[in-house]
Amino acid sequence: MNKEKNYFRQKYYNIRRAIVLVGILVMALLMVAFYLGLLSAGQMKEIISEDFNRQQLVLAKYAANRMENSLDFIRRELTLLNLSPSIQYLEKVSWASRMNTTLSAVKDDGVLEIRFIDHKGKTAYIVDERGMSHVIQGHFKDMPCFEWAIIKENKNKVYVGEVTRECRQHPGRLVMCLVTPTYEQSVDEAHPVPTGRLSGVLISTIDVTRLVEKAVKGIRSGKTGYAWVIDSGGVFLYHPQREFIGEDAFKARAMRKPKISFSQINMIQKEKMLEGKEGTGWYTSGWHRGVDTEMKKLIAYAPIHPKTYSQSFWSGAVVAPVSEVEDAVHSVFIRQFYIQGSILFAIILGSVYVINFERRWSKTLEAEVMKKTDDLKTSLEELKKSEEQYKTLVESAEDLIFTVDEKGGFLSMNRCTANFFRGRPEDLIGKNMGDLFSGESAELQMGFVRQVFGTGRNINVKYPVEVGKREYWFTSNFVPLKDKRSAVFAVLGISRDITERKKLEEEQMYNTEKLASLGKLAAGVAHELNQPVAVILGFTDLILEKMEPGSKNHEILETIERQALNCKRIVESILGFSRYHETTEYSTDVNASLERVIDVVENIMVTKKVTMKKNLAENLPKVRGDSGHLQQVFMNLITNAFAAMEGGGVLTITTRCNIPGNKVEALFKDTGQGIKREYRDKIFGAFFTTRKVGEGTGLGLSVSYGIVTKYDGDITFETVAEEEDIEKKGTTFTVSLPVAPSGGEQI
Repeated sequence: MNKEKNYFRQKYYNIRRAIVLVGILVMALLMVAFYLGLLSAGQMKEIISEDFNRQQLVLAKYAANRMENSLDFIRRELTLLNLSPSIQYLEKVSWASRMNTTLSAVKDDGVLEIRFIDHKGKTAYIVDERGMSHVIQGHFKDMPCFEWAIIKENKNKVYVGEVTRECRQHPGRLVMCLVTPTYEQSVDEAHPVPTGRLSGVLISTIDVTRLVEKAVKGIRSGKTGYAWVIDSGGVFLYHPQREFIGEDAFKARAMRKPKISFSQINMIQKEKMLEGKEGTGWYTSGWHRGVDTEMKKLIAYAPIHPKTYSQSFWSGAVVAPVSEVEDAVHSVFIRQFYIQGSILFAIILGSVYVINFERRWSKTLEAEVMKKTDDLKTSLEELKKSEEQYKTLVESAEDLIFTVDEKGGFLSMNRCTANFFRGRPEDLIGKNMGDLFSGESAELQMGFVRQVFGTGRNINVKYPVEVGKREYWFTSNFVPLKDKRSAVFAVLGISRDITERKKLEEEQMYNTEKLASLGKLAAGVAHELNQPVAVILGFTDLILEKMEPGSKNHEILETIERQALNCKRIVESILGFSRYHETTEYSTDVNASLERVIDVVENIMVTKKVTMKKNLAENLPKVRGDSGHLQQVFMNLITNAFAAMEGGGVLTITTRCNIPGNKVEALFKDTGQGIKREYRDKIFGAFFTTRKVGEGTGLGLSVSYGIVTKYDGDITFETVAEEEDIEKKGTTFTVSLPVAPSGGEQI
């Protein structure tokens, strides 16, 4: 124990000397850092300014892209409008409505009006930004855009006019126009054959300032930076100083501050921006956001190329005063000074505190070491328990869990794997896949193993294997096991035997095909029954004519005729229900569809000892859906209700209108045995059934759910199982269908 105390005491003195040396070294480093900070302040300003300008360039490109997209959107909408028969043939009823639709889509992008000038250049059909349409007469043939449009080579092209303030219709605004020629090349009912001749010229007039302002007004660079845009002639299309808009950018600044030289920005505009280049720089300005003083500004600029057949371009710039960057550098330097001073002060206080603390710490260190030793023993025991629990978990798993090397040799396996091969883990570990599987199955799995070793990624596969001349189906996940260098040294395999599930899937597919065949057979049998029923009715009618009315034989023949007619009606109902409908009904009467299904099953109710109650609401609106499809849904729900009431019961069918949801609901309530809890989440799944083999396919509810959801409807249910409450037992299925729009008809 004394040796341990001396050891810890010596360690304490060594630590204290190390702290003093580290403190002196840190102080020296802080002084050097302070000196280097002074030297690098200037360089830091340049670096930050350059970085700030790069960020401004990103903003300038973003603004340019937004303006290009807006112009391209207007061009696309104008092109789509140009393809409309209403415009090409100038249909009096619909031209204004069609132009209004396009105008409403592009109005937010600055479009003021859309006009169509006929091919003679004498009449203009206009829709303005208020949505008002009017027709004016005039002489439009001399307009440059009209002369351009009537040239055949410009078919399907878009003309972009220059930005101007000389527009009589929109005085005081900077406007431009997009123009495209219109040819009669579309077809509709009134014009089944296009003539291909020139119909007129379609013109879209754009408020350029509004279009540009939408893209750049919200841009902020730093705290106070902003954006402005000039056209190819150097005219401001947008500027936060509203009086600059529409003015020459080379003259407007000098007129406001004649004592300041704007040669730098003029050079950037002339040699860079008006040449369609992008880049960064700086210039001297005389104001910024209400502050009138000479200052240096950083600028980033990018060209704006409208994606049309025009070669003209604009240029946008994002600017901010250099003082913002310098203030940031200054604040960083001041913070660095305070941080360094705080660190120095903290080191001095920390050293004093640590030295005092070390004295107390040395006394408790021995006890702490003993405690850590005990904790380590406890941790080792817990680790051992955790390993045992993990081993138990793997060994108790019902999946085949094993690891193999690159050659397919088994490195480990759980008990389930060994049981599958009818052996013990200790006897099978070390064997190769080829020893346990057939040659083809072993080679297949080795392909998966080699792929995992090669890619280092998981593989999840489903495949057949052969063991002992018996075929199984596995679904397996092959996982790479990696060492510290991320190299795969083994593969973990987790396989599950899905042979029985595979057989079940095949049986379900067989049942589906059998169900389809039964449907065809039922329709065929019903059709064949029509002939003998018709013969019975014919001969009964002949004999009735020879019998004296009121006699016993006459009454017997009337009974035969009545029952034969009943058989005919049932057969016709079955044929009508199973027959494929070539047309799809857009709207359907729910009550009428229910009545057709009830006609088919009412005779079955007698044999099933089922009483039916109908509560069908009158004047229900029609619903979306095909009547044949909905009859199939209703038939499935009714036959399911019969099956649930084996000893008889009451089936209540109700229809009603759900006004808040704008839907019609059909409810099927039975007094059967209800649905057990463990089945409630599965009843809409394909091939799920609780009936005996041969009594059901498990497709009824699945098919019904698919039909109803196809028409944006829904099927829900409420149930009380017999074991939950024998007095309230039963199930209610609710079919909700959306009301069809007015005017719905068969399509």
